[in-house]
Amino acid sequence: MMKAQEAGDLDHFDMRIMEALSEDGRMSVLELSRRVGLSKTPCQTRLKRLVDEGYILGFRASLNAAKLGLEHIAFTEVKLSDTREKALDEFNAAVRKIKEVEECHMIAGAFDYLLKVRTTDIRKYRRVLGEKISSLPSVANTSTFVVMESVKDTGM
Repeated sequence: MMKAQEAGDLDHFDMRIMEALSEDGRMSVLELSRRVGLSKTPCQTRLKRLVDEGYILGFRASLNAAKLGLEHIAFTEVKLSDTREKALDEFNAAVRKIKEVEECHMIAGAFDYLLKVRTTDIRKYRRVLGEKISSLPSVANTSTFVVMESVKDTGM
């Protein structure tokens, strides 16, 4: 999550602030200060510093995938035909534009990227794979693993 030297600059109050906000990013500064054991002003000052220094990147809503009809999750392994820097940059830029791709990770191993793809159903996934993912720059082949049950998922 954080580099060791950066994390070393944080004390237990900073860590508690980030932990509390990762569970509920909408809580008021007053509630946050109560949870971490600080008065409001020092808590607010620390929160601003954590945001300004890039420890907290932002706040977002956690969406209900089932209510949105987006329960189908597949993990897609992607092998590229070219792994030179220019090809990687082109792939990265293009994959960021596919809304169904929730996560994209470069992997060290038998394939180059692992994508987490969320769609409404297997038919929609097949279209995304065939029309979007397979046509990304330098894609040589893909392999898909369909999720049967999400045991822990902090995405969306």
